[in-house]
Amino acid sequence: MTSDGGHTEGLGFILYRSAAAPGLGSEDLKRILAVARQRNEEHGLTGCLHHEDGMFFQWLEGPTAPLAEVVAMIRADRRHEALAVLDQGPIAQRRFHDWRMRFSDRDSGSLMDWIARMGGSTFDRGAYAGGVTSFLQSLSA
Repeated sequence: MTSDGGHTEGLGFILYRSAAAPGLGSEDLKRILAVARQRNEEHGLTGCLHHEDGMFFQWLEGPTAPLAEVVAMIRADRRHEALAVLDQGPIAQRRFHDWRMRFSDRDSGSLMDWIARMGGSTFDRGAYAGGVTSFLQSLSA
């Protein structure tokens, strides 16, 4: 958890999608979460990670320099393939200020079903990113 109440100068975010490497299992996910939570605590980052049908969707936010450093680590992580940035940029305040790394999976709720119910598009990048963000926020409420 952060001590700044979610308000800090110089905050940024990234929302990305990536494919989980073949053979990634539940023990691998537990290790990913343990390391991510510790690293995020150290770097002042917060966010939400969703895993569904072999795909990762993550919103990560915090001070821009540590955020860029962690994103570089994620890009180099062989457990992720075909990482695609859906949206990124500056933010005025955190969306997940109470979560070092919130985790959800299909058991928590299906992103694919959410987008279908909301009539969202996976072709319009802006609408898709907005749908993913709304879904992740709905899980943390």
